[in-house]
Amino acid sequence: MRTSPLPKAPAPRRRSFLIGAGSLGVGAVLGGCSAGPESTNETGGGGSGKDRTLTAVIGYGNDGSWDPTQTASAFAMAANHHIYEGLLDTDPITRAPYPALATALPRDPSATTWRFTFRSGATFHDGKPVTADDVVFVFDRILDPGTQTLAKGFFASWLESVRKVGTRTVELTLRFPFPDGLARLTLAKVMPQHVFSRPGAWDDAVKGLAVGSGPYRQTAHHPKSNTTFEAFAGYNGPRRPAFRKMNWLTIVDAASRVAKISGTGAGAQIADNIPYANIPRLEQGGLKVAGGAGMNNLFLMFNTRHKPFDDVRVRQALHYAIDTEKMVQVALKGHGKPASSFLNEANPGYRRAKTVYDHDPAKARALLEAAGVTDLEVDILAVNVSWIVDCLPTIKASWDAIGVRTTLAPQETTAVFTKLDQKQDYQVVAAASNPNQFGLDADLIMRYNYGPENLWMQYTRWAGHPVARQLFKDMDRATREPDPARKKAMIQDCIDVVAEQAVLYPVVHNELMTAWDPRELSGIRPQPYPGINVLGAKWI
Repeated sequence: MRTSPLPKAPAPRRRSFLIGAGSLGVGAVLGGCSAGPESTNETGGGGSGKDRTLTAVIGYGNDGSWDPTQTASAFAMAANHHIYEGLLDTDPITRAPYPALATALPRDPSATTWRFTFRSGATFHDGKPVTADDVVFVFDRILDPGTQTLAKGFFASWLESVRKVGTRTVELTLRFPFPDGLARLTLAKVMPQHVFSRPGAWDDAVKGLAVGSGPYRQTAHHPKSNTTFEAFAGYNGPRRPAFRKMNWLTIVDAASRVAKISGTGAGAQIADNIPYANIPRLEQGGLKVAGGAGMNNLFLMFNTRHKPFDDVRVRQALHYAIDTEKMVQVALKGHGKPASSFLNEANPGYRRAKTVYDHDPAKARALLEAAGVTDLEVDILAVNVSWIVDCLPTIKASWDAIGVRTTLAPQETTAVFTKLDQKQDYQVVAAASNPNQFGLDADLIMRYNYGPENLWMQYTRWAGHPVARQLFKDMDRATREPDPARKKAMIQDCIDVVAEQAVLYPVVHNELMTAWDPRELSGIRPQPYPGINVLGAKWI
């Protein structure tokens, strides 16, 4: 059992890559434990008045990777925004960049050199000063062609290098003008070189080791249970901590999650991933429930090496067959829309795709017939995120209706993606995703799922297809395009290809709901992506 946030590094082990629970991306299973509450029934320190512990409920697992350079775990990413800083960070709602560790934004976002000086007196949670070497250390890892990280896909196409200019100054050299890169700097969390350069330390980061310079320091971490935090007294940045202690509980089961925040025995003040059916009762109990529409989606991912899913007509048929309007009304209680593009309709880069999968069973049957497919049996490998489970019966009923015998097999998210990482055979995966965790720009969202070395493309076995190779070239040209209007059109053309191919594509985009007690908390802004951000919140 760990009793310190800085344990001795264990012997190196093979890194396994999984998908973060609920909000998908590269992750890894955590093991072990650390000091602190070991049950979701504990509060993590108690206290009273302004010193009482903020207890939050996260509707996703906290056993995904905590390494900021590779995680897409909903729990870990939300926590890391409180623990770490980037040179710049972004507002959790508008996603506008603001100086975090750095003292100012570049004067010219269109320049190909950005110089940042970071604030005097910035220290890590172990008391050591933040230096330019630490910044370079993290960017070197992200840009290293021999190191596979999720963050690389967000930086390597446009960022050439990062070098030390002074003790507190670094210079970023861009391959070409790329103003959108400013918002992406929040994805390069500055980590202490003296901690994470130790043998085995990156594996420790996967398992939960977190040492940053942000407003909160991690005090305990229990995979599958909870993680605790306390305000970092040495923090001198722009987003001061308002809570002396925090205890974040992971409760994937919807009924248990709702029970923890409601009624006279409520043990938490805020929870995300609120089931739509529970909203009226929670509001009647005095809680505020709000959310927002974003990129959150249920997607289907096909194994293109498993016949007949190598045939685009089969993939299209299964999309056309789904009664998405019924799914929105029955499973999502009206809090969603059928996908009409890879992007959600509120995204600044949105354009209705040339191929839209409106419910059309006759067209689905015709496509299967044209592909010569009869007596198709499909096993859907699905994650057990509560709202995904609610949507699965509609998929099964829709496919059964066109003569496709369908079997549902929902299971823990980490179990699903362990199978994929082990390259086990599968037919179709149904899961949740939200690239808005990383940002809003369409180029970033596309690169999260598509790219020649992307983990998702490894899962689909599609990267070597001629259409895919041309898509990747077109995406690179769009990234380099300096004219904003032309760039937008080029990315939308790429999205049309993604829609037509339906290799990995959303079925519905839905709202994510957050509930909190307005009698105790103020300044809460619900996110349209998983997790919470309380850097602007406080006790009433």
